[in-house]
Amino acid sequence: MADLIRTFRLLNAEQKAAAVGAVLLAVSTFGPFSFVEAAEILVALGVLALLRARALGKRFHLPFGDGTVIAAAGFWAAALIVVRLFDRPLGQNLLALACAAILVAAGARERAKRPPDDVPPEHRTPPIRHGDPALAVRRPARAGRGTADTETQPLPPPEFEPYRPEPGQQLRLGGEEAERQPPDEA
Repeated sequence: MADLIRTFRLLNAEQKAAAVGAVLLAVSTFGPFSFVEAAEILVALGVLALLRARALGKRFHLPFGDGTVIAAAGFWAAALIVVRLFDRPLGQNLLALACAAILVAAGARERAKRPPDDVPPEHRTPPIRHGDPALAVRRPARAGRGTADTETQPLPPPEFEPYRPEPGQQLRLGGEEAERQPPDEA
């Protein structure tokens, strides 16, 4: 039990909401039981397993990110609940739909907070280091605080050699088609 409490404390607010929604979704299946309720329990256990793995720091890749997977699990649970809408009591259906809505909302918030990680970590852009003079951006001085170290500095010129034609060579723009077309008469 202490391990579960420690795991729950490691989650952020959106992940905690998703965990609570998944547990309540599993609880809402009590009563008449069929394969639909078994599928709802599997959805809840899948979300809880995902959250536990993230809390323990396990690294794995999901194609659209954790938030999208949690929201999709909530939508799937809602679809399963609607299938059994008339076979269960109304209060139980409303509780189950509320739990599915919690999963969808928590997944949407998680996705907004943390975009999907489709790019493997070794291909991501390296973080900008704050002491690197090549990446320093100077901001203009604010009114009333004009100091020399906050002035905007021009960028250095690009390091490339411009094209220089050989003696006697003419520069052509457009290739062969430009040669065939008569010049515009103005």
